[in-house]
Amino acid sequence: MNETYKIRIGVAAARELEFDVEDPDAVSAAYEKAVADDDDVFWITDVRGHRFGVAVGSIAFIELERPEQRGVGFGL
Repeated sequence: MNETYKIRIGVAAARELEFDVEDPDAVSAAYEKAVADDDDVFWITDVRGHRFGVAVGSIAFIELERPEQRGVGFGL
């Protein structure tokens, strides 16, 4: 099973959008391409196959969070 990464995007309206994705590098590459190509919309597909469009001009930041390592048993 593939690990999923959580992607959090801050937008100008002081809100965050949060997505679970499997390939954070593809997301950052798509964002960089959208900015370089002067696109109006940046598209993300989450782990469930849903596509979301975010206005590039309203993005304040993008945070990539590593998956949590879950232990087994009582160990830390």
